[in-house]
Parts: sequence; structure tokens; C-alpha cells
Amino acid sequence: MSSVLARVTPRRALPPELPSVRLTPAQRSHAHMLASLLLDYPDARWFSRLPALREHAERLPAAISSPLIAFIDEAESAGDAAWQRRYVTTFDLKRKCSLYLSYYATGDTRRRGVALVTFLEAYRAAGWEFEADDLPDYLPAVLEFSARAESEIADALIASHREGIEVLRAALEGMSSPWALIVQTITQSLPPIDAATRERYLGLINEGPPTETVGLSFLGQLPPFSPVSQQTPAFRSAP
Repeated sequence: MSSVLARVTPRRALPPELPSVRLTPAQRSHAHMLASLLLDYPDARWFSRLPALREHAERLPAAISSPLIAFIDEAESAGDAAWQRRYVTTFDLKRKCSLYLSYYATGDTRRRGVALVTFLEAYRAAGWEFEADDLPDYLPAVLEFSARAESEIADALIASHREGIEVLRAALEGMSSPWALIVQTITQSLPPIDAATRERYLGLINEGPPTETVGLSFLGQLPPFSPVSQQTPAFRSAP
């Protein structure tokens, strides 16, 4: 007789909750812009900016500046080629390390197209046009929007995708990835989350993003998942 019992896979534990750091609006904008730049693809221009970014990080409260500086130190020590390989391995090959926020809630489903349009509409509602050659839910772009827009819309956009940020943090911390330091500073720059939100992202941590792929052929016509060029800002003011 076959067994009627099945092994139950235990749910993963939540990552430790990080305390929010009290920041002025200017400090929060500063922190989000630094996180935006440091999370982007580490090309030669990225490396050339690290000394200046370190100086800016030093002006923030220690709870925010220390992880940023530690990350910069490790990147400089690793060197260009090794750091670029590690970036690709981390963010391009692991589902739970996506830098595209709507992916966590919608995965590769038909709902993702609607979610991407929502990002564009949020940018426009705040008076900005998204001009980068990337998808509008790219986390560095969302952080740049938060840093530059000075709008409650930016706060609401990040809050509505807090689960994705926390899943990304959990995945990076589980890998002992240096990029976890950057995402930790984002978490600490945001208000504390409630129990319901923690339960939702626990579900995402355990189950991962949805994987339905039917009806997504139009996504192939959108800009590819490639790094945003840092030569020009992702946004310009709408006329």
C-alpha cells in the first residue's frame, strides 16, 4: 500500500527586521540616490564614481553610511571584472534577486504589463517622464525617482512594492551578498512595516514570483533587461 503521508517543507524564517533610521527628507533623498547608483551595473563609469559616492555617503547617519562605505570598499577591492561577473551571477540568474519590482508580485504573467504601465503613470503624475532604456520598475530607477521627485507619489510607489524589496533583501542576505548592504539601507530609510505586510512577503520568500507565461509575447518588444546607462538621468521634467 502506498503511503498517504507527504513530507511538509518548512517555511523559511523571515529575515531579521531592521530598525528604521530617522532621516530628514534631504537625507532620505541622498540615501536613495546613492543606493540607486550603487545598485546599477558596475561598468567603468560606475567604478570611476566610487570615490565621490563615498564622500557623499560619509555625510549620512552612521547606520546608513557604514553599510554603503563597506560596500564601496569591497567593490574597489574586488576590481572591475570580478565585480561585474558577481553582479550578473547575482541579479540575472536568480528569480528572487530581480531588480525589477513588479516581478515579485506578478512574475512572468499577463498582469506584469499592467504593472509596468502603472509605474509610468506614477512618474507622469508626479511631473516626470521616464527616458531610460530599461523597464520602468527597475529598482535603481524607482530610487532615483524617489530621490528627485520630492513627491508623495514616489513614497506611495515604493510602499506598494515594499514586499519585493524585502524579498530581495532576504535573498541577498541568504547569499551573504555585498549588495545586501545596499538593500538594507533602503529598508532602514523606509517606515516600519506592519504584520500583514511581513506575512505577504514571507509568502513570496517561500513561494517565489508567479510563473505563468501565457500571453507575454509583447514583453519581448519592451526594452531588454539591461543596465541603465548612468551617463544621463533616467528622468526629465514633464513639460
